[in-house]
Amino acid sequence: MKAFLLAKGVECERHVEEPFKVKKIMQSFVDEGGEILACGTCLKLRNALGTELCPLSTMKDLYEIIRDSEKVITV
Repeated sequence: MKAFLLAKGVECERHVEEPFKVKKIMQSFVDEGGEILACGTCLKLRNALGTELCPLSTMKDLYEIIRDSEKVITV
């Protein structure tokens, strides 16, 4: 399973406080075999870099995820 973060979604790793602890949930997702990618353009607009948990990715990566997926969910 893969997740591709766009727009404000690329900032979600910063949320480490109660009650949500988003970074901990993201780590659990990755630990269970998931992969999280972050839009490189969205990161650059926010003067941010990719991380080990959520590496910088491209629209080509997003295209390949969609192309290779049986189902796609957007929020």
